[in-house]
Amino acid sequence: MIKRDPDVEVYALGQHICMSAHKARRVIDQIRGRSYEETLMILELMPYRACYPIFKLVYSAAANASHNMGFKETDLIISQAEVNEGTIVKKLKPRARGRSYPIKRPTCHITIVLKDTSKDEKYYIWLRKSGWVYKDKYTDVRERYLCMIERDKLEWANGVFRERYLCMIEQDKLEWANGESLEWANEESEDEDVWDKK
Repeated sequence: MIKRDPDVEVYALGQHICMSAHKARRVIDQIRGRSYEETLMILELMPYRACYPIFKLVYSAAANASHNMGFKETDLIISQAEVNEGTIVKKLKPRARGRSYPIKRPTCHITIVLKDTSKDEKYYIWLRKSGWVYKDKYTDVRERYLCMIERDKLEWANGVFRERYLCMIEQDKLEWANGESLEWANEESEDEDVWDKK
């Protein structure tokens, strides 16, 4: 089972491909860890029948990355690729004297995961831990994070945060001073009333 990061990785899954898993793995092992453009060139030149469905899967994964997440195709690499065995289609071939020979057509499931190398995973981990929710999945989260950092820096440089902090401190001091003065005033007024009555 492939574990992927949904913020920097995109996948494409091909199921029930009429091919044995052993023949597909022979091609998958050659493209794992390579860049997207190099992978396409290798698949076009390799003389195996498994290259065509794998080529379609890699192209589909790159289309998902560019359309859904806004990644650039030049920054993509094949981070993970695996082949699992699928169901086996069983048939019977008639033979002489009323006998039949079994025919087994194996299938496989191929998963291709593309990763954008220009994205920093630490930013997305920080965003997840801080509880950010992505309202628009088509925008670049890293750009929004950098804009947020720049905005905070500008506000701090302009003194907005410092003024708010100082105002909060002054307000607390005034409230504390006003509360103490009110209590003292009430105590003095009570003493005066008692002295007058005497």
